[in-house]
Amino acid sequence: MRKIRIRIGCAQINCTVGDLEGNAERILAQTRRAEQLHIDIVAFPELAICGYPPEDLLLKEKFIKDNLIQLEKITRNIKDIVAVIGFVDRDKKGIYNAAAIANRGRLQAVHRKMLLPNYGVFDEKRYFIPGATPCVCTLKTPEGNVRFGVSICEDIWHEDGPAVTQKRLGATFIINLNASPYHMDKITQREHIVRKLTRRYHMPVIYTNLVGGQDELVFDGQSFMMDARGNIIGRAKAFEEDLLVADLEMPILQKESRIPAAVVSHYGHLPHIEPSICPHLDAVPEVYAALRLGLADYVNKNGFKHVVVGLSGGVDSALVAVIAADALGSNRVSCVFMPSRYSSIESYNDARTLAGNIGAEFLEIPIETTYSTYLSTLQSHFQGRPRDVTEENLQARIRGNILMALSNKFGWLVLTTGNKSEMSTGYATLYGDMAGGFAVIKDVLKTNVYKLARYRNSISPVIPESIITKAPTAELRENQKDTDTLPPYDLLDRILTMYVEQDMDIDTIVASGFRRALVEKIVSMVDKSEYKRRQAPPGIKITPKSFGKDRRMPITNRYTG
Repeated sequence: MRKIRIRIGCAQINCTVGDLEGNAERILAQTRRAEQLHIDIVAFPELAICGYPPEDLLLKEKFIKDNLIQLEKITRNIKDIVAVIGFVDRDKKGIYNAAAIANRGRLQAVHRKMLLPNYGVFDEKRYFIPGATPCVCTLKTPEGNVRFGVSICEDIWHEDGPAVTQKRLGATFIINLNASPYHMDKITQREHIVRKLTRRYHMPVIYTNLVGGQDELVFDGQSFMMDARGNIIGRAKAFEEDLLVADLEMPILQKESRIPAAVVSHYGHLPHIEPSICPHLDAVPEVYAALRLGLADYVNKNGFKHVVVGLSGGVDSALVAVIAADALGSNRVSCVFMPSRYSSIESYNDARTLAGNIGAEFLEIPIETTYSTYLSTLQSHFQGRPRDVTEENLQARIRGNILMALSNKFGWLVLTTGNKSEMSTGYATLYGDMAGGFAVIKDVLKTNVYKLARYRNSISPVIPESIITKAPTAELRENQKDTDTLPPYDLLDRILTMYVEQDMDIDTIVASGFRRALVEKIVSMVDKSEYKRRQAPPGIKITPKSFGKDRRMPITNRYTG
C-alpha cells in the first residue's frame, strides 16, 4: 500500500468566552504560523470561536449570528491549508456544537457533535441538538489523497460512536476537537480512552484540547497525537498555548468518492519533523500549575489590575498569596494583616515575612477598636448569654468588610482563602472570610494545601517553615485550634473524599474503617452547610467533583445517609 506523509498541527490556544473577534484573530494567527511550517491540516479546540463553555450566551440569537460572521471571516483568510475549527452551527431545528473544515477560502464540510455530554460540569443537552452524520473528508495533494474523520470531544469517548462509520467510509485517521476541563489525573484518563479507540479501529487520533481558565474551569491543554497502536507520538505543553506538529505516514486512497474534499499543495519532500512529547506533570506540580493559570486568567480576562489577600499567618492565606504573586507578579498583590486581641506576634511575624518574601505590599490594619465597638453596641442585646461563636465571627466579618472596602476604593479583587475541607464542613464565616471575588483554593483539601506549600518552597523557600508546621488555628479566641471543632485533617479529608467526591453513603464509609459517630458528624456538617456554599465566590476546580457545577445539592433537604 502506497503511503504519503501528512503534516498535522494541534493549535492549542487560550480562548475567552464571548471574545469572538479576539478568538478569531487568535485562530488566524496560528493558521498563518501553521502555513509557515508547511502544515497540511491544523486543528483548533472545540468551540474555539466563541470560547467554552458559553452557557446561556447560546440562547442569544445575535451571539450565534456573530459567531458565524467570524467563521466566515476566518474561512475567507484560510489559504493553502486545511483548518478544522470549533464553532456554533445552526439550522431551522436549532444549534449545534460543530467543527468547520475550511480550505482555500471555502467551507468544505461541517461536523456536528453527535454525542452530547450532560454530566458533571457539562450541560450540552440544554443548548445543542446532536448531529446525525459522522464527518469524513478527503485531503487532496499532488502526491495522492488521504481520508480523515472529524469528531468533537465526547464523540470519541465512546467506542461505538462516530468512529465506527468513519472507519467504514475509509478514514485512516481522526481529528478530534476538545474543550476537556482539568481535574487531577485527567490527562491519563483521556489518553486511556483514546488508546482503546485507536487500537480497536487501527486509526491514529489527533486530539486538540483547549487551554486556559474560564470561571471555575481550567483547561490544561496537553493535546496529543496517538498512533494506531496506541502509542503517544506527540504531546503539547501543559497549561500553556502550544502548536504541536508531527508528520504522519498515511495510506493513499485507491479510488475516489463524492466525500467532501480539501486541497493543499503539500510539502511531503520537506525534512521530517520529530514532534515533541512533553512529559506529564507530577500530581502536586500539576495542581499548582492549574491554580496559577486559573487565577491568572480569571483576573486578567475580567479586567482586574490588582488583587488583595487577607493574611492570617496561616498556611491557607500564605498559599493563596504566593499563587497570586506567581500568577500575576508581586506588584499586583497586596497583603493585609488585620490583628485582633487574639492574634499572636508569631502570626504577625509570619505574615510580614511571607509578604516580604514574595515582594508584595504589606498592610497592617488592626481591628481591635472596631471589634470593641461591636461588642459594646451589642452588649445590652446579648445580656445574660455566654460568649460563643458569635463573638468569634464578628472578627471575621470585620475583616471581610475591610477587605471589601479596599476592593471598592482601589478596584482590587479580593481573593478568599478557604480550602475545601473548610467549605465542606462550614468551618468558614459567611460574610467574613468567605467574602470576596474569587476562591483560589476552594477545591483543595487541607492536606493538599500543605503538599502545595511544600512543593512551592522546593522551588524557592517563600513560605516560612513556621507557617507550615504550626497547628492550624483561626485565632478568634484564646488558645483556639482547628481540632477543637474538626477531627485531624488527614482523617477528615479521607471522609470528605468518600462522601463529597465519591458519593459514598454513611454505611459504606463506616465499613471502610471509620467510627460511625464521627462519620455522621462530618456528614451532618457537610449537609447543613449547603446554604453557605451557595453564597461562596467561584473557585478553581481541580478535583473530579467540586462544589458548584459538579455537585448540585438542594439546600432544603431532609435526606441523610
